Amino acid sequence: MDTALSRRSILAASAFTIVRPQLVRGQGKEKLRAGLVGCGGRGTQAAVDMLTGNENVELVAMADIFEDHLEGSLKSLRDPKYISRHAGIVVERGGQPKEMSARDLVESIQPRVAVTPDRHFVGFDAYQKLAASDLDIVMLATPPGYRPIHFEAAVEAGKHVFTEKPIATDATGVRRFMAAGRKAAEKHLTVMSGAQRHEDRPYVETVQKIHDGALGEVVALYANYLSGPVFHANARDPKWGDMEWEHRNWYSFLWLCGDQIVEQHFHNIDFMNWVMGAHPERVVASGGAAWRPRAALYGNIYDHMSSDFTYPNGVHLSSTCRQYPRGSFNNVSDTIVGTKGRAGGTELGTKGISAYVQEHIDAVNSILGRGPYINQSIPIAESTLTCIMARESAYSGMAITWDQILNSQQDLMPKQFGYDLQTEPAPLPVPGQYKFV
Repeated sequence: MDTALSRRSILAASAFTIVRPQLVRGQGKEKLRAGLVGCGGRGTQAAVDMLTGNENVELVAMADIFEDHLEGSLKSLRDPKYISRHAGIVVERGGQPKEMSARDLVESIQPRVAVTPDRHFVGFDAYQKLAASDLDIVMLATPPGYRPIHFEAAVEAGKHVFTEKPIATDATGVRRFMAAGRKAAEKHLTVMSGAQRHEDRPYVETVQKIHDGALGEVVALYANYLSGPVFHANARDPKWGDMEWEHRNWYSFLWLCGDQIVEQHFHNIDFMNWVMGAHPERVVASGGAAWRPRAALYGNIYDHMSSDFTYPNGVHLSSTCRQYPRGSFNNVSDTIVGTKGRAGGTELGTKGISAYVQEHIDAVNSILGRGPYINQSIPIAESTLTCIMARESAYSGMAITWDQILNSQQDLMPKQFGYDLQTEPAPLPVPGQYKFV
């Protein structure tokens, strides 16, 4: 697959598209209609951010494989105390910054949470029912293993998409996502990703200044994501089948989360690809499980990984991520070293509004033709594949090239789905025994 050609195709579509869709909604009194797929903490927050940044959007449908997740999310979205926690966010209204008080947020958001019982979609096919609904925007916030099939369904249904990162957990899923991304460009559909740094003014301005030569020639890159675990289910309910258990403890299972380098460290690696204007051509990585016990609760992912990426111009990125118990040293940071100096990710920029809100403002402006057309599918897919490339190097003990990972036949997605389905998770990868495919 020619990813450079794919990227050019997307850019060409954005350059020559008439970017004012023929929408009845969104420009006047009738609001754009959004639906949320994946009603966990990230999805609930994304819905609040969308409604905070855009008075002309309402949430009308929700989908999840678990009814308790959907109902819990909806309860939060209707709870003034939950909404009030987001008070003080500066958002742009009519081109002018405005400080939103807790009361303003509640009064603005609550009436636009308009999810009627017939638009509560539950089950493994819930995403299909939501995509087929009368919507303008589909928001994807499930575990990333599902992202390719959910994105494909939304694009086939002609919906604009906000998709959380990463966009897959294996190369097969990345290729599927890329194909749908090109189709979205052909249909002039907006695709905004949850890689919010791209809409964050300090990052945007820092990258622009680096590209303009503020640091001279870039000679080295460093990225760290040293954190605690995201979460674990505390215990397995005896009523849960194997697949339900994996979903309720999704961050421990490779096919659902992709491992930490894909699910979290993505942000740093995506940022470095942005700085370099390219993806790496090779990586050598190592890692393992030093803290995570060999128990069912902790699944089959590593808890630490170090990677040495090489970009086409010979510049190296030294990347480290790990998840150790809370109380351990934490450090999430980026360093770009140039011949004229060095910088972190934001220090050459100026403060802007919350990037988590700004990305939704920019997405809606793209949909309505009030701003540039946005389709981030190809660069975000390439960053996801960069992360997968490093993971597969660490698992296998091999050096992996871009061409190898781009053509990898790895397909982690199950062929059957069901709450009671019996599954046998793959063992923890052991270099020398694990086979790269």
